Amino acid sequence: MNKQFLKDSFGWGFILWLIGYGLGIILFALAPTSIVGWIIMPIGVIITLWVLIKKIQGDSFGYYARLAAVWVLIAVVFDYLFIVKAFKPADGYYKLDVYAYYFLTLVLPLIVGWRKKAIQK
Repeated sequence: MNKQFLKDSFGWGFILWLIGYGLGIILFALAPTSIVGWIIMPIGVIITLWVLIKKIQGDSFGYYARLAAVWVLIAVVFDYLFIVKAFKPADGYYKLDVYAYYFLTLVLPLIVGWRKKAIQK
């Protein structure tokens, strides 16, 4: 594991998770909890795509696959520790928006990695 991969995976993975977490805290006071995730999701997708296209310079599809795995791991573990355990949401946390968020966290790096690889050929 090289230094660049650590930065791209753990660095950007944590920053992206933190942006969503911060937006969630802010929106929690402004919107019904049932729609907070749906409000954050398009913002998160745009920011994630920007990071993947402009900041991540992986050299293979495998790089993006490993990146996706680490980003999902960060999302799942940090959500559990800092949302589920810390706030103990009364109506639960794991709903369709959260599963969509985990799915997108996995799929977006794969799509961008595949596209970048196709463009290089």
